[in-house]
Amino acid sequence: MSEQSINKKLVDVSLDGDSFERSRPDIEHERAVAIFDLIEENAFAPVGDEKGGPYKLVLSVVEKRLVFNITREDDEPVITHALSLSPFKKIIKDYFLICESYYEAIRTLSPAQIEAIDMGRRGIHNEGSEILQDRLNGKIEIDFTTARRLFTLICVLHWRG
Repeated sequence: MSEQSINKKLVDVSLDGDSFERSRPDIEHERAVAIFDLIEENAFAPVGDEKGGPYKLVLSVVEKRLVFNITREDDEPVITHALSLSPFKKIIKDYFLICESYYEAIRTLSPAQIEAIDMGRRGIHNEGSEILQDRLNGKIEIDFTTARRLFTLICVLHWRG
């Protein structure tokens, strides 16, 4: 891994315990997997940070805003950004609805029908990822894969089961 890619990478992602309620073990597992996947592969850098990373990210929700608290690996503060969750409300709801349809389809429909629903699910996920990239534009540099993984985590954080 090049020094530049290490300088633009998350090495730790955590959730503020006061912002997110603990849930059922299966949902907690999905959260852990989403965080693992995000750390495993990402491109992440606050815009204008000359010193560079690697970075740690703590996500929290404050007054219906998703807060990105970013520090360096040694816990030196870098910046905090807050995004309104309002633009994500409909896309997350749509994503949950199509996921329910997908899981139901797995039990009863043909492979072709399942594939069609899955394509729709991926399309909505991509749309949410694009919204996230747009909302972070000028604040945090992320690639599409990182946006997808962050959007997955945002969805899992809203999943009540």
